[in-house]
Amino acid sequence: MDLMTHTASQPVSGTPDLPPAIESLLAQGPLLGPAWPGAAKAIAWIVLLLTALQIGRTAASLPFEQISGVMAGIVGFCFIGLAVIVRAMQTSVVRIDSQGLHQSWITHRSVAWEDIQYAKFVPMLFSKRLIVFRRGGRPLVFQSGNKALQTAFAHIALTYRRQ
Repeated sequence: MDLMTHTASQPVSGTPDLPPAIESLLAQGPLLGPAWPGAAKAIAWIVLLLTALQIGRTAASLPFEQISGVMAGIVGFCFIGLAVIVRAMQTSVVRIDSQGLHQSWITHRSVAWEDIQYAKFVPMLFSKRLIVFRRGGRPLVFQSGNKALQTAFAHIALTYRRQ
């Protein structure tokens, strides 16, 4: 296909046709921002710190003979899991572009615009979320950590509302 004869109804080089609301949302380019707001990240770090202090205090107050190796292993495993989640919250990024929605997390989440059946915006206390219901797949949850992403999520939910 020649780019000079491209019409608005035809995708260019595999780019899907986007609804007008999504095109206007991306007019300035892709949106990129943190997946979690600063307050949620700070609370997660505080919980991790308090958990580490409590584990240390409990371990120091017990005689060595009373500490079960299995229980210590389980507590240590859970603490490491919590630390991994807190670290992922710190580094997770959401990207909205012409291809779809993407979020880095412990594993990468991504959905193409054409795969969205409908979307629902859920404003929670610390993290505003977009739940995307895909055609033939399980729902994906994307978090927004700033106002620009929250506004974009609201527009996406209105555009892809359940009919």
